[in-house]
Order: sequence, then structure tokens, then C-alpha cells
Amino acid sequence: MTARRISDFGISIGKLPRGPRNALTDVPGVAVGHCTVRTQAWNTGVTVILPAQDNLFLHKVVGACQVLNGFGKTLGLMQLEELGTIETPIALTNTLNVGLVHDALVQYSIDQGHAAGVEVESVNPIVCECNDAGLSDIQHRAIGYAQVMEAISSAGADFAQGCVGAGTGTVCHSLKGGIGSASRLLEVDGKTYALGALVQTNHGMLSDLRIDGAPVGREIEAGILQEKVDKGSCIVVVGTDLPLSDRQLKRVLRRAAVGLARVGSYIGHGSGEVVVGFSTANRVHRQEARGVVQQTLLNEERIDLPFRACAEAVEEAILNSLAAAETTVGPTGAKKTALADLWGARNG
Repeated sequence: MTARRISDFGISIGKLPRGPRNALTDVPGVAVGHCTVRTQAWNTGVTVILPAQDNLFLHKVVGACQVLNGFGKTLGLMQLEELGTIETPIALTNTLNVGLVHDALVQYSIDQGHAAGVEVESVNPIVCECNDAGLSDIQHRAIGYAQVMEAISSAGADFAQGCVGAGTGTVCHSLKGGIGSASRLLEVDGKTYALGALVQTNHGMLSDLRIDGAPVGREIEAGILQEKVDKGSCIVVVGTDLPLSDRQLKRVLRRAAVGLARVGSYIGHGSGEVVVGFSTANRVHRQEARGVVQQTLLNEERIDLPFRACAEAVEEAILNSLAAAETTVGPTGAKKTALADLWGARNG
């Protein structure tokens, strides 16, 4: 059975048109892959986003990041903030696996470099995390090199959402969360561009949950064990083929906060809301010989369009992570119920 999306409940978010997949991979060249580890002890995994299909270390993409609340263990943001480029796949996993996933991406980059005849002596993997300890044995770390390579090798334009990869054991607004994605199409000077978002949701309080403005959380909270504070994190990855500088891209990423707020998050003290983004339009070539290079950039007077697209795509991606999730029981017996099992019956 194909996993549900929020649109299957008759909900249409925003005004802008969706891409054909309504996913981050509507941006040309972008691929997403998962490795899911689901056993009696574990509900965990790793998700990778490949901004391009060639060697990212040799042909970097423009990148940026925005930390909305820094209760997190993400690696790679300092250099990304300074240089404005991304040179490896972006990986999402659980909190205690960040180091092992980082190590795997270092080895992956070294191997890619050897294949291209290039020595990789410094590389900046970007690894983000949410804590899935409530539904998984996080201390016995299940994700390493083999799982990261499986996720990379499985990456494609069509990918699963919900309880997969890094979202296998995550919780959103006290319901089962996971991986969600959505996209919007933008027309500038007669050309169509895509902007997509992918989220790993592990944040929010049920009583605050809103779906297209409706206070759904308050309607379904009876009998649901829920957190008393907003904690846990939401990782957002935004990609586009719109030509943006890293400064412009950072401005766009700030609008992810709008999407989070529309679903009911106030970005609490104990929650790490981190946004990473890239534009594939202006590649930065490691072996560039020219002293001066040119880039094509969006006229800043038109930037309201990607602002809106980011807000809408993030809002829908979060809702898709909820809609696609399945009720999950952890090794200690903790249970997180899927939105579809509570609200879906009433709404089709």
C-alpha cells in the first residue's frame, strides 16, 4: 500500500503549484536514499540527500544553513556558514550515530576522490540528527559505514516517506513522525524552477498541532500520552535549482520557521531546529583555473517567491511525515500512534 500524504485527507497547503513528485527530488539531479533498521531493539536508520549525481567534492553546490534553535549535535555547519558550499551528501540519522555517519561520509569522499585521481585531505560532511531514543535502543548504535553506503546506493528520485531511514523512530507532535517531503514550482522570466523540502520530524506538542489552520491536535489528544514540553528536534533540508547566492539562500532558509509555526511548533528550548539548504544552479569547481568566475543570481526584488515556496513546502513536508507514518512500538513498549489511525478515519 502506498503511504498516504496529507493531500489524501483532502488538505491542500498553500497557493503555489507542486512539482510532479511533490518532493525534494523535483529539483533536477537531486536523489534521496534510506537505510532502515527495524528490529525488536531498534527503530532507526539513516537518510541521505545527494544534491547532484556527480562528484560533489570536485563540483560543490552553493549551500547555507540556519539554526533556529541549537539544541542539536549537527556536524559541518561551521565551514558551511563560512564558505557557502556543500561538498558531500547530506546525512540525517539519530543523535548518537552522528560520529559514525560522519566517518562513513569521510571514507566515501576519500574513495570518490581516489576514483577521480584526487587526494581528499580535508572534507566537510554535513550530518544532522534527531533523538529517537523513545522508540529505539539508541545506545547500541546501529548505523555505520555499511548502512550509509546502502542509503547512498539506494538513492533515487522516488523515495519512501514516513517511518523510514532517519525517521524510523522519530516522534512529531506526540504522534509518530518521520521523513516527509514536498515541493513547489516557481516561474521567473518564463522559466520554471523547483524548490523542495525534506524534513526529519521529532518535535512539537500534540495540543499545538494544526493542520491547514485547524486545531486538530486538541481534537484528537484525548487518551494520547504526550510530551509536556516541545523537545526533540526537526531537521529541514531545502534544495532548489533557482540561482541563489549563499546569502540569498540563507534568507530563504529562515522561512522554514514559518512552515514549522503553521503546523504548531513554537521551536522550544529542548528542540534542535536546524535548516540546511543548497542551490544547484551555480556549481563551484574545485579545480577551477580562472581567477574571476561569473554567477547568475536571482533579482532580489523577486525573492518573495522562494520565501513563500519554502514556507509552503516545509509546512506540507511536516504534514506528509505525519500522514505517511505508521503506528510504532519501541523496545520498552512505548507506543506512538500514527495520525492516519486517529484523524484519518474521520477524514477519509
